Amino acid sequence: MDSQPVVKKNIITYEGVQKLEAELEELKTVKRKEVAKKIQEAREQGDLSENAEYDAAKAEQAEYEARIGEIEAILKHAEVVTDDEGDGNKVRIGCKVKIMDMEFKDEMEYRIVGSTEANSLKGKISNESPVGKALLGHKKGDTVKVETKAGVLKYKVLEISKTGE
Repeated sequence: MDSQPVVKKNIITYEGVQKLEAELEELKTVKRKEVAKKIQEAREQGDLSENAEYDAAKAEQAEYEARIGEIEAILKHAEVVTDDEGDGNKVRIGCKVKIMDMEFKDEMEYRIVGSTEANSLKGKISNESPVGKALLGHKKGDTVKVETKAGVLKYKVLEISKTGE
């Protein structure tokens, strides 16, 4: 009996899908043409065995093609979450949540996103991260405990909003 491999769904916001589709379009229409032109120009220089421009262009082409494949795979298995899902009273993927670190009394604001969109420098944390996972399903006023390697952290949910608000 053949068993099908389990394919993990990529949870992603509508905004994330739009960004990936725009990047994919750019790679397929602009970047492919640019790199093909570079390869052609390098070929016209003659001997390819010692042609650094040719090698660099081929490497660049391989990077673009790998990224195209990666984006297509993400989109193929995407499960899109939208801002209008849920009642706005509970933390869920796609919402913004303001929390307070109970130990240091620091306020932080995060957007809960799927792992493909996570970027802590932009305040986007994954639903699979320890903090993101712990916050899911909680309401304003709840105190949430997060198990980490450094110990148990406590956060209070101060505010939950849809990203469009």
